[in-house]
Amino acid sequence: MTRPAAPIIPAEVRFDQTTPVSARHQDSYFMPGQGLAESMLVFIKANDLPDRFRRLQAGQILSIGETGFGTGLNMLLTARCFLDHAAADSHLHLQSAELHPLRKADLARALSDWPELDPLAQRLLIDYPPPVPGWHRIDLAANVSLTLMFGDATEQWQRASDPIDAWFLDGFAPARNPDMWQPALFAALAAHSAPGATLASFTAAGEVRRGLIEAGFEIWREPGFGRKRHRLCGRMPGEMIPRRSRRGRALVMGAGLAGSTSARALAERGWQVTVVDAEAPASGASGNHCGVVYSTPSAHLTAQNRFYQSSLLAAMRWFRAHGFPSGPDQGRLDGILMKPHDARSTAKLADALESGAWPPELFSRHEHLYQVQAGGYLAPPAWCHHLLDHPAISQFRGRVIDVQAGANPGVKLADGRSLCCDAVVLAMAASVRELPGMNWLPLGTIRGQLSHIAATEASSQWTQPICHAGYLTPALGGLHCIGATFDRKRTEPVLDPADDAVNLKQLAEHLPEHHAALGGDRARIVSSRAALRCQSPDRLPLAGTAPDPRFIPHRALENIYLNTAHGSRGLSHTPLCAELLADTISQRPVSVEPEIRQALAPERFVLRRRRREPDWTGDARVGDAGE
Repeated sequence: MTRPAAPIIPAEVRFDQTTPVSARHQDSYFMPGQGLAESMLVFIKANDLPDRFRRLQAGQILSIGETGFGTGLNMLLTARCFLDHAAADSHLHLQSAELHPLRKADLARALSDWPELDPLAQRLLIDYPPPVPGWHRIDLAANVSLTLMFGDATEQWQRASDPIDAWFLDGFAPARNPDMWQPALFAALAAHSAPGATLASFTAAGEVRRGLIEAGFEIWREPGFGRKRHRLCGRMPGEMIPRRSRRGRALVMGAGLAGSTSARALAERGWQVTVVDAEAPASGASGNHCGVVYSTPSAHLTAQNRFYQSSLLAAMRWFRAHGFPSGPDQGRLDGILMKPHDARSTAKLADALESGAWPPELFSRHEHLYQVQAGGYLAPPAWCHHLLDHPAISQFRGRVIDVQAGANPGVKLADGRSLCCDAVVLAMAASVRELPGMNWLPLGTIRGQLSHIAATEASSQWTQPICHAGYLTPALGGLHCIGATFDRKRTEPVLDPADDAVNLKQLAEHLPEHHAALGGDRARIVSSRAALRCQSPDRLPLAGTAPDPRFIPHRALENIYLNTAHGSRGLSHTPLCAELLADTISQRPVSVEPEIRQALAPERFVLRRRRREPDWTGDARVGDAGE
């Protein structure tokens, strides 16, 4: 079992005029006054990148790996070079590790000395993540993506999976940072090198050169930069064959949050997407008047809790990229407040704050409330419509009754039509179980009812949702949302006046001042909405290739993918899952950690069932494959 990740300790930096210097390693991040020139010679030109970028054809991908992100200078300069020389339809993927990332203010100060790197530097700063462990995606341009891995370089590159075409061996000098320059790192770099991959490093230390040669690289020395006598260059044997991303026609079954984000992610990667739903977009659980974007902090950085944390940060990045919300009628993203409601939640939030797993930039305490700086409240239907408004996305009404896997998959609709494509995404919540061969999926439904309360003059000033045993949102269109109930027994989204009373009672018990501001016992419930949440036994979504449990060992249903079971956190979870699916389908580098991918993989329920019943072949009743 993978051990939980450790909290990230940011770099302690002092500035020698405009040059950042590491207090830990007593070394500068680049040669004072010559950072751009040093990076250009030692890394960009040494890997022959300008010419390699010019040779890229439409749809081809080039991946560059780095052992120390530092100020981001190498990555930003590479992105600038790519945009200057490469075909617009090619793609550059940058992947860099950093154990002690700079704080955002220090990064901004370091980058301010290079205006020639704007607007890429500003793009980096906008989406630069807080110091939490794991992988963070930043799109520097439409065709330039960066996966920033916070953690030990050796560990991060051992966990990586996509091949690298060129390496930047950057980091503090071996004499100042001996822990990084070890045989295990060199072996990891070699294992993740594409045939013909090149390598460049500012150092020419003998132990580094010998370690790289032992790992399998061909290594030679070149004249160094500035006062350094030599630097290293290298190459992995083999013929370099550029990879090409995959594009085509995709069918997305479902127009809720999961389907809308999946469709948009595919469209932005060059796919022509058709979204099919029996109802209008956001008609099911995604159609609530208002929803909360949130995650509950935990001190334990397991794969599951890292997904909750990472997906919240990814959702915020999506909202920024899409300019949503664009007005108060769509919501606000000013963070959320959390009020512990029992001994367990009190201990959990206190432990999370104390552990450092959620750093102060992301999580803090204010008297009797905790605040998560990321998150807020949104109108889910408006978000779905915003996502689907793309020239490569078309929509129509239809109910799918069958899906066929294969090289040219397709679906059959209830009206007799058959649709063919190159990939199918099933984002139909629990109704996916109704398809032939899918009834083994362990998906349950939980009925929930929201109550809408008319805003008062006092309550109209609230700007942050509050999560307690339930939640209270600020007013959206003059209505506050309170709730929501959890009912596992009823399987129809029928309204029940008793649930409104439960929601009001819960509000009065946990937030009495807010209850009073809404009118107390005279608070006016204007309307209610009931819907069915789709949830898996382990409360994690299913996002990945659809397995075929009839075979031992199990196989995937070719070109069929699942994105479902987001429970009550669809606003927070679906962007990261959509990115994971879209990159997988497009055969692009994936910016989601392998442990999180495994935690979300639909096949996990097949493997768990097989551990109990080795001969099980999918002939299951609905829901009995869970834990």
